[in-house]
Amino acid sequence: MTLLEQKRNFDAIIERIEKARLHVSDHHIVKIVAASKYVGVEEIKALYAIGQRAFGENKVQDMKTKVEALDDYPLEWHFIGNLQKNKINTLLSLNPQLLHSIDSLDIAHALNERLVREGKILRALVQVNSAYEKSKSGFTPEEFKDAYAQIIEQCPALHLQGVMSIGAHTDEIDVIKKSFEITRSLFDKLPNATICSMGMSSDFELAIACGSTMVRLGSILFNH
Repeated sequence: MTLLEQKRNFDAIIERIEKARLHVSDHHIVKIVAASKYVGVEEIKALYAIGQRAFGENKVQDMKTKVEALDDYPLEWHFIGNLQKNKINTLLSLNPQLLHSIDSLDIAHALNERLVREGKILRALVQVNSAYEKSKSGFTPEEFKDAYAQIIEQCPALHLQGVMSIGAHTDEIDVIKKSFEITRSLFDKLPNATICSMGMSSDFELAIACGSTMVRLGSILFNH
């Protein structure tokens, strides 16, 4: 895509988000995180040139490569994949804006321990498997409330901001919608939470209709 084509594509996506957002409320705000795992540095620069600032990576090593290559750009980096313990030090050295995917108490405690040692804090979301799919990480909706409260109490260096989930992997709209509604209902009960991260390229409008405040868009933005 030329830069002009990319700008038109980007504007069309913004329009769709605006339409979905306004159906919820005039005051409902939705942030785009560009999921850049399948693209290189030049494609990130091109999207930056037309106004995108927040980028999300699924793998710590890929994120490190891109953060270092784009050090001169005022980008906001999000980690949106499953974090392994042996990658915690590397991730923290990159000072991500937000970690989307705390999916176990074990990883929360390991993160907190390193953060305390380094005198840092990390904004984070807790992942819920609201679709009850074995292929997905995260707490079940039944486990979620207690796990969230436990992380707040036991991991003070993790500043929890809300919840993240991935919509049900199916073509059945009602099933996807139900998974988003479950996530939003959990979010609504959280103390001081501001971020409900759900919705990707294939289902972001439905996610916004169900109350998402942050969408993670990949293929649709980069036209892959």
